[in-house]
Amino acid sequence: MFEHDPQPVNQPEPVQGAKTTADLLRNLSPEKQALLAQRLREKRLQNRIEQPGLRQPRKPGINTFPLSFAQERLWILEQIEPENLAYNTNMALRLKGTLDRAVLERAFNEVVRRHEVLRTTFDVVDGQAMQIVAPQMAIPLREQDLSSLALDEREPEAWRLAQDEARRPLDLRRGPLLRTTLLRLDETEYVLLLTVHHIVSDNWSMWLLVWEIATIYAAFMAGEASPLPELPAQYADFAVWQRKWLQGETLEQQVSFWRQKLAGAPQALDLPTDHPRPALQTSRGAQQNLLLPKTLVEAVKALGQAHGATLFMTLLAVFKVLLYRYTGQPDIVVGSPIVDRDRVEIEGLIGFFLNTLVLRSDLSGNPTFHELLKRVQE
Repeated sequence: MFEHDPQPVNQPEPVQGAKTTADLLRNLSPEKQALLAQRLREKRLQNRIEQPGLRQPRKPGINTFPLSFAQERLWILEQIEPENLAYNTNMALRLKGTLDRAVLERAFNEVVRRHEVLRTTFDVVDGQAMQIVAPQMAIPLREQDLSSLALDEREPEAWRLAQDEARRPLDLRRGPLLRTTLLRLDETEYVLLLTVHHIVSDNWSMWLLVWEIATIYAAFMAGEASPLPELPAQYADFAVWQRKWLQGETLEQQVSFWRQKLAGAPQALDLPTDHPRPALQTSRGAQQNLLLPKTLVEAVKALGQAHGATLFMTLLAVFKVLLYRYTGQPDIVVGSPIVDRDRVEIEGLIGFFLNTLVLRSDLSGNPTFHELLKRVQE
């Protein structure tokens, strides 16, 4: 029995606004849901017709490919700050029931076979950073048995090991860029630790990885072959296609748009911190979690809905008011991670498809919150 209770150690970027969208879809009548499904099918068909296939021709023996633009960003950051642990994506999955370790390892490596990006390393070739795809790679499932510990010591030890695993760097040049460790608590309870470098994954990819492992494991346990079809394209195909597409006039249009949108934007927010800004930016930081009362959350949702705004838009406006309160700067620029999967072929592909969207708002003129919310919407 393969069940998973996800407990992220270092939570990857959330998909902003996803819950609000799901709520809206659930509230649609069956007729409207059917109409929406039909429109989506028509849109996907249109995309297939208008866009050339993502799969790129491969020359025999060639296993080096350009980086996607997203990967190039992380590669540059890696050169500035080697062994930066900020881009380790970690997840701890609780597995309950009888588990066949050998079959789980087979299922995991079948996913590695399916997705080239999980067999990829990065290095400089002829003066340019490139993806290097290994034709095959077997990644061992390391196991650590904690069942000999006292019952009340197992959970704390599993958490300590998960934290240690999250702090171990991944080498972009040597690879592999993912690790897996199985912690055995007793005969029917395990914790599976997954660590993947962000340059080959994102939040969507982590859940794809978990889903594919579970699906293939169930098939292997039943004595069947993997039920998953071969992928229509690989991440390297996407990177080559993106480089061909985003150049010349198309690139200039994109760059001109953002130059106009960000003209005169402040370089930084002058926050009243208890330490001066370091000369060189680091990834040292922390997070603070808090629980909002349900009544407050419902009130915020109702406020946004009354003005045609999603919960994300409403909370973003609140956040910008807070930043304005602390800085006194009316020009507030916030970056938000977004899932950039706009092609059918990459929906089921593990890889790094995130981008950061710059959201700029003008708080000058002492606007009311309703006026600011409208500016944020726009």
